[in-house]
Amino acid sequence: MLGIDLAKQVFQVHGVDERGHRSVSKRLRRASLPGFIAQLPPCLIGMEACGSAHYWARKFQGYGHEVRLISPQFVKPYVKSQKNDANDAGGDL
Repeated sequence: MLGIDLAKQVFQVHGVDERGHRSVSKRLRRASLPGFIAQLPPCLIGMEACGSAHYWARKFQGYGHEVRLISPQFVKPYVKSQKNDANDAGGDL
């Protein structure tokens, strides 16, 4: 399962395995995100719904992943203290 914090240029990706242990925690630039996601086995990807989320969801679904967009008001309870992109990505899970 992956949580992705979408941004303009640098994206934060946080992934956990089936036991809930962190398996991925990366900062990726816009150009390298599609290639990174494409090489992963099919998984569930969670992202906060925003202006570009639907574009990315369609792209990731094309790679065989299941994507769930979370409305911003429902993301807030998952955000951990010390707001930053890494915490936001992990909180989406």
